[in-house]
Amino acid sequence: MSLSISKNIVGQSRAAYAFFERNWNLSKRYWAWELVFITYNIVNALAVTYIAVSANSVIPGLKLTQAQINVAVLYLTIGTAIWSYISVCFDNVTEIVTIEKWEGTIEYTFMAPIQRVTQMVGTCAYAVLHGLLLTAVQLVVMALFFHIDLTHANYLTAIIMLLAGSFSFIGFGIMAAVLPMLFTERGSQMAYIIRAILLLVSGVYYSVSVLPGWMQPFGRVSPVTYVLDGIRAGLMHGVPITSMWSYVIIVLLEGVICVPLGLWIFRRAEIYAKRTGKLKRNG
Repeated sequence: MSLSISKNIVGQSRAAYAFFERNWNLSKRYWAWELVFITYNIVNALAVTYIAVSANSVIPGLKLTQAQINVAVLYLTIGTAIWSYISVCFDNVTEIVTIEKWEGTIEYTFMAPIQRVTQMVGTCAYAVLHGLLLTAVQLVVMALFFHIDLTHANYLTAIIMLLAGSFSFIGFGIMAAVLPMLFTERGSQMAYIIRAILLLVSGVYYSVSVLPGWMQPFGRVSPVTYVLDGIRAGLMHGVPITSMWSYVIIVLLEGVICVPLGLWIFRRAEIYAKRTGKLKRNG
């Protein structure tokens, strides 16, 4: 019995790695899109962060000190970097359905004797590593343009908050992956709307407290808000992880809810798509 379980675990692990490797090969195949994506993220991050640098010249009478400008630059740098990471994780999960439809392989994938959770483990593992790599490249470029003071940073807090929040991000991505599966022509655009809403309510570039009162509860539900607040506390103020356990627990709980819920929704959508013929790509 134990031998059978061990063989099953080994088999599923190899299958998960196969999906990881396939996504890596897809990235190499569409390397030009990778270049476009990282270039766009870097340029967008630079444009947003230069808002802080130009504040004194744009707003008459405003006299921010250089130290205050540096704080604003760091605040925006963290926001743009984490949002790039979230975007990569989100897109890697949602767009795998779209790419498989383009390639005409999605029906074969869904007919293979592979558990859906195995497929998602491999896909999500690649999404996290891919996101970390591209975000690291972005941070290196940002450091060449701006003075980023991390002398008091607590990196352990930032790392734990990011990893804990990744489960929630993946859960949202799995849910959004249902859209391109069911709506061939419009699904990807609909998934971007979900990501855009998270960007608006989660305090990526500003505090949630500046949002209209009726929008703030949405920000307090978003795991992105807690991840950003935790990482900023760690990197900007050196707050230890022991003071951030409440944030870690919140994002982990959201992950515990979102990932199984996402898998269940994805499975229901898969069954429906198979029954109604929506896996076939038209056009």
